[in-house]
Amino acid sequence: MASQPLTQTTGRRKESVARARLRSGTGVVTVNGRTFDDYFPMATQRMVVAEALRVTSTETVYDVDASIHGGGVNGQAGALRMAIARSLVELDGELRPVLKKAGLLTRDSRRKESKKYGLKKARKAPQFTKR
Repeated sequence: MASQPLTQTTGRRKESVARARLRSGTGVVTVNGRTFDDYFPMATQRMVVAEALRVTSTETVYDVDASIHGGGVNGQAGALRMAIARSLVELDGELRPVLKKAGLLTRDSRRKESKKYGLKKARKAPQFTKR
């Protein structure tokens, strides 16, 4: 790691937790020590992660070093997107209205519904027999 991070923030989505450190650089993104394209193989996931940088036109201004744990790959992408958006606001408060309008600062609170006793899943009941 070259320089001291400018900012470090946390983003969450479903069961995933992402910590993003932004440094001034050329736009290199590393996740858990792996390259961006290696960690997020699907283009949609890469697009989700880079959305905050794209909306604010700062793709080539900052290097992002992230550590993510928990959840699945799509949840991790959403968590990292939020962490990057929060970092950008911390660095430059004038970006807040742009990111807020794009919906990148709002925590997506949807979670898996818990299983209920007597049922097979959260709402799925066992098959009913009349006779």
